[in-house]
Amino acid sequence: MKQRRPDVLVLLIVAALVVLADQITKRMVTAWLGEGESRELLPWLTPIFRITHVTNTGAAFGLLPEWGDLFVGVAIVVIATIFVYYWHMTDGQWLMRIALGFQLGGATGNLIDRLRQGAVTDFIDLNFWPMHHWPVFNLADSAIVAGVVLLVLLMLWEEQRSRAGRQVVGDGGDS
Repeated sequence: MKQRRPDVLVLLIVAALVVLADQITKRMVTAWLGEGESRELLPWLTPIFRITHVTNTGAAFGLLPEWGDLFVGVAIVVIATIFVYYWHMTDGQWLMRIALGFQLGGATGNLIDRLRQGAVTDFIDLNFWPMHHWPVFNLADSAIVAGVVLLVLLMLWEEQRSRAGRQVVGDGGDS
């Protein structure tokens, strides 16, 4: 039987770091600002970035706010799916494992908020062209997006490698 412990540790360590950073920043924001309040960190950043304390009962970007309880179930299914998929991965694939760790940590961080307070705490408030006002989000959301982007890039890279391998094999016997 294979020794899978180091591979599992990658998932757990990355996820734990994401959850820790997410929960610490959310606690800092809720201690520092009342809901709806904003603060600038640096005056020159204010036109594009500030900290704004909001809560979100819905999905990403405040969509479907009346379906908050459903998203608890969705988060649990996503977390379980990540573990099942991770367990069936072949050895290696460290970047894929990190991507899944980001997604697991982000989903767990937002799930903790939903279970603890019934809503997710958001605070990263961007305002720059072409968005002019991007919905407020948090580190867990950022980790989920980073994990998905890394996963997509890895899949595209693997597809490109696979195509290149098929072309080399196909070119070998046609001369």
